[in-house]
Amino acid sequence: METELINSLSRQEEEIPSLLSYVQSRVDGFDVIHISSSENSLSQVPEDKNATQNPMPENTNFNHHERTTSISMPSSPSLYLLEQRTNPSLHNEIPSPVNFFGLPPRKSNAEKVDPNKKTRFYSQPMETKQKSSDNVMGFDAMVTQNRMGRNHGLRDNRYDTFKTWSGKLERQISNLRGKPQELPEIARSETPQTARVPEVDRFFDALEGPELDRLKKSEELVLPENKKWPFLLRFPVSTFGICLGLSSQAILWKNLATSPPTQFLNVPLSVNLVLWCISISVLAILAVIYLFKIIFYFEAVRREYHHPIRVNFFFAPWIACLFLAIGLPPSIAHNLPHFLWYILMTPFLCLELKIYGQWMSGGQRRLSKVANPSNHLSIVGNFVGALLGASMGLKEGPIFFYAVGMAHYVVLFVTLYQRLPTNETLPRELHPVFFLFVAAPSVASMAWANISGEFGHGSRIAYFIALFLYASLAVRINFFRGFRFSLAWWAYTFPMTGAAIATVRYSIEVSNVFTKSLSVVLTVISTLTVTVLLITTVIHASVLHDLFPNDISIAITNMPSKKIRHDLYATDVESGNSGESK
Repeated sequence: METELINSLSRQEEEIPSLLSYVQSRVDGFDVIHISSSENSLSQVPEDKNATQNPMPENTNFNHHERTTSISMPSSPSLYLLEQRTNPSLHNEIPSPVNFFGLPPRKSNAEKVDPNKKTRFYSQPMETKQKSSDNVMGFDAMVTQNRMGRNHGLRDNRYDTFKTWSGKLERQISNLRGKPQELPEIARSETPQTARVPEVDRFFDALEGPELDRLKKSEELVLPENKKWPFLLRFPVSTFGICLGLSSQAILWKNLATSPPTQFLNVPLSVNLVLWCISISVLAILAVIYLFKIIFYFEAVRREYHHPIRVNFFFAPWIACLFLAIGLPPSIAHNLPHFLWYILMTPFLCLELKIYGQWMSGGQRRLSKVANPSNHLSIVGNFVGALLGASMGLKEGPIFFYAVGMAHYVVLFVTLYQRLPTNETLPRELHPVFFLFVAAPSVASMAWANISGEFGHGSRIAYFIALFLYASLAVRINFFRGFRFSLAWWAYTFPMTGAAIATVRYSIEVSNVFTKSLSVVLTVISTLTVTVLLITTVIHASVLHDLFPNDISIAITNMPSKKIRHDLYATDVESGNSGESK
């Protein structure tokens, strides 16, 4: 009997997979083979005439594959139970299964199945990991990939380095809208090395160029290089240079309409009003955008502030406010309250105490290290403030700022002329910043004229310096060609307009055909320059969408990358080996 049983089991194993031969489902009637009494190839044990021990009773009910282990199956009912539900008469036709292992008889399936009782099915979740053999992706993985494709920019945690509390607020809003709370990370997590603001020497090590706006080949960025960053991260503080060009035009056309030497032009004051309204609107829009950058990406603003060159542009919005106060149309107000001047000059005093102190004893931030034509912006504010204060009737305050500005302007002027021959020259893209040399002496001449009450010798000396610098730059044709448009082009506008305003003021003291003609020529040049640049800026911003590229200057790592350290180590090893060989 045992021999025949073994042969029967061996034949069964050839027909049924080994897993299903020894594993049983926990669901009653599921994965159970029912065999009639006439079939004994698989389930029925053949008779053994010689077997007198342990006789088996006839029609004994046995279950096939009775084990306590279960396998993962799809959560769907079997066809057998569905038929039992629809046709209960099948219960009588189903014979009892046979148990091969001599276990005590159990209740038949017909006795257990209750048509009125709901059947429960237990299953395990199907595996969704991608198989390396056939590269098949599960359904959940495909859904996750689609979510990553739709929300790629929001989910890249490299931007979290620059986010402030807005990152938590953004996640809370996403949860309220029913979006998943956490999505898979697709970039490396932020580390303390990338979260901290780099030191000033780190900017010099990672960046190159006079404006420190080009990444060295051996460096890596914190943010992705192959895609466009969020708009606020690409919006630099240097954009406020647009406000300087527009607001200075409002002052120019106000002087043309009110100055006696230019009365023959019959310029209406409405031009000054229109330009003033446009200027204040642009300043308000740019200020709101940068305020959002401060709120949402404060770390990016901190990096701009610690940048040795970019920090000078933090004077630009306050200088634009001073210009708007000077160019205020008479139809709006004739006199401004004195407290307004103190409010506007307070930011200048705070910034100058920090920057001028660093120029003297700032280590890597000393003036001989960071000297650049952009530093003129930190000087011009003193002269513009002195000009506004003197026109409002103030005495001591304007003289104080004029003296501070003149002292540091002389130092900066000499430093820029005495730069070491090994220093890199400005590339063509930054040639417009050379015109900032003209801005400071032009405004200084008008400021001293208002302080002293006349366009005397001091004012004329400053004006002639500005006029000579203007002419020396204008005759160099290479300064106006060979480079693509960028925000740096707005550096042309403010100095050109300042020279035109100073010329109009000078023509009041020296009124002749030459000074009047020079006033008209400089006015036309500055107005055309501002108009062309404004139209070009709008086209690049709204049509070409290339006005704000990725701001590489703020995306450097706090520490040198592993690649750099490896290269330095290899260099040291090579130098050591060469020294030993010698």
